[in-house]
Amino acid sequence: MPISDSWCPIEADLETILYQYEDPLLSLSQAETPAIIFRQAFNPNHCKGLIQRFIDHDLMHDPQIPLPEGARARIDIGTSLGQRGNDKETFLQHAKKTHTLFEHLFDDYDNPVDTLYHALAALATKKNVQIAQEPDGRRYGPAIFRIHYTHHTYKPHIDHVTLREKRFNYAVTRFDHQFAGVLCFQNAGPRGQATQAILHRCTWTPEIQPHIENQTFHDYAAENQIQNVKVDLEPGDLYFFNTRLIHEVPAIEGNDPRIVLAVFIGYSPNDPDIYVWS
Repeated sequence: MPISDSWCPIEADLETILYQYEDPLLSLSQAETPAIIFRQAFNPNHCKGLIQRFIDHDLMHDPQIPLPEGARARIDIGTSLGQRGNDKETFLQHAKKTHTLFEHLFDDYDNPVDTLYHALAALATKKNVQIAQEPDGRRYGPAIFRIHYTHHTYKPHIDHVTLREKRFNYAVTRFDHQFAGVLCFQNAGPRGQATQAILHRCTWTPEIQPHIENQTFHDYAAENQIQNVKVDLEPGDLYFFNTRLIHEVPAIEGNDPRIVLAVFIGYSPNDPDIYVWS
């Protein structure tokens, strides 16, 4: 796309968004906009309190203590289909434990998972937003906290259960489009990188894949004048984007881990349901 073409996130209150867009998620599915952003959708003070709870419950490393040698650069609180989906039974059993954990993890605070689901349901207008499940009723994980330490980064890629992961034995493959919802809980530091993602105005095709595999996408983007948008978030900010867009996450800058609450979302224009999972 020529750099002069406008391509900006939808960023406003819900009433304004629904007035301007009859179906905001349809616009997202067609990559007409890079993202939908809600500022301060969740109380940032509750982010701080819940992070301390995660530390107290040994769900994450205390950033005041140096990481042990060999420690993982990313910790998940929740169930990842991408990480655990090779074994369906193990994945679904782990998801059941996540539901149990989340029943009381947010006690005395606003529930951030509910915040994310309610925002999505408001954008979905007449569709039924629900936790993804298999035909036998077993549910996927509802959401996941991703905690990134040190210089963790994601190079240009897509996230997609069929195009990338090819998990054809899961019910979520019925949907035409996949989105992500990300609620910022903590940036890496007050002077660190606030960019949560760089979204490129380029949807995945088989012709793009070699540039992802060979790590030459930046050269391809420059040669073809492909625009990109940086999504800068503060704790409490929430955004949704189309995961078929080539996207990346810059390296952490700062001493604290970058923490987000994230979901994936299955959407089809003519499907009455929207499935959400982690």
